[in-house]
Amino acid sequence: MKAFAEKLKGCSPYAYLIPCFAIFAMFLFYPFVKTIYLSFFLTDKLGRAKIFVGAENYTDLLTSESFYNSILVTLIFVVIVVFGSMLLGLIAAVLCSKTFPGIRAFSTAYALPMAIASSGAAMIFKVILNPTIGLFNKITGLDINWISDPRYALICVAVLTAWLNSGINFLYFSAGLGNIDESIYERASVDGANAFQKFFRLTLPGLSPIMFYTLVVNIIQAFQSFGQVKILTQGGPGESTNLIVYSIYRDAFFNYKFGSAAAQSVILFLIIMALTLVMFKIEKKGVKY
Repeated sequence: MKAFAEKLKGCSPYAYLIPCFAIFAMFLFYPFVKTIYLSFFLTDKLGRAKIFVGAENYTDLLTSESFYNSILVTLIFVVIVVFGSMLLGLIAAVLCSKTFPGIRAFSTAYALPMAIASSGAAMIFKVILNPTIGLFNKITGLDINWISDPRYALICVAVLTAWLNSGINFLYFSAGLGNIDESIYERASVDGANAFQKFFRLTLPGLSPIMFYTLVVNIIQAFQSFGQVKILTQGGPGESTNLIVYSIYRDAFFNYKFGSAAAQSVILFLIIMALTLVMFKIEKKGVKY
């Protein structure tokens, strides 16, 4: 009896994890398993599995030019968003790393995008880029229908997304800069290092752990971007901004092809997982703790 009581006592810490696992099971594990299940079926308009088709949904996708276009557009979008948002966040963090009058106001302004809903920002951005009344065309003197032109639509959506993500990146990089020992900059100054040498030889290596974390988070967020595409372009013009997440939404709630949408979701998950595993492999070589 005593041994049984000791075993129960040893298991008691795991009991505190039960509510957490229950929430994960309800909102994460079950939808994930259900998505995989639906990807092997044709469904009705309510998303209920009706006809088992095996891997047909996957083969249809892998032979579809539209699907490959969605993947290509998504990859281009992710590259622009991740590079742009991290660059903006890093520049803002470096500018605010020194104390000067009004530093709090500038820091608040740089971090503000993280508090703005993507749909609200997209609506404002749509007015700014309007070809007739838009502020951007009036300031630059251009006459371009930015959102309706396939050459610029994806870039416009990506720039907006990069700005929205730059706020949280600013906070990450600001925290990382605060953890770098100031004495190494003083020693570098004594050795005659200039500002560029300090930045590339001291600041960037010191930020490498937080940069790696930020890179992973930004890639995942970029792949999941939806609201700004829905408001600005709805996947158009043509399929120039038909990101894979919007393609999933369109197949499920417009075409009622929930099986195809589920298959696309599974493929998107595999792409993100593969990229994450590759980045963790690279992390061992490029990140200095």
